[in-house]
Amino acid sequence: MDNDAAADHLVFSATVGAYNYACEHCNGTVREKLVEREAFKHRLGFVILELVPNGVCDGCGMRYYHLNILRRVHDIATGHVAPEGTVMVPVARSA
Repeated sequence: MDNDAAADHLVFSATVGAYNYACEHCNGTVREKLVEREAFKHRLGFVILELVPNGVCDGCGMRYYHLNILRRVHDIATGHVAPEGTVMVPVARSA
C-alpha cells in the first residue's frame, strides 16, 4: 500500500503511548508523532483537530490514532462537545 492509500485509512490504538510496535501493513515501525492539524471524516461531516498525537508507520505511512482521539472527533461531530472554532473550506466540482 502506498503512502497516499495508507493515509485514507484510520486505525485506532486502545492505549495511550502504545506506539513503537510493528505496523500491521508492512515491516515498518509505528512511531509517535504530534501533528499540528489533522482533518477527520465523520459520517456527519469533517472535524479538524489541532495538536493531535498519533502513530505513523516509518515504512508505509499508515496512521494510527488512540481511541480517545476518535471519540473526540465523534463528540464534536455529533454536537456533544462544542468546537473551539470553524474554518471555511472551498468546494468545487472536479471538472
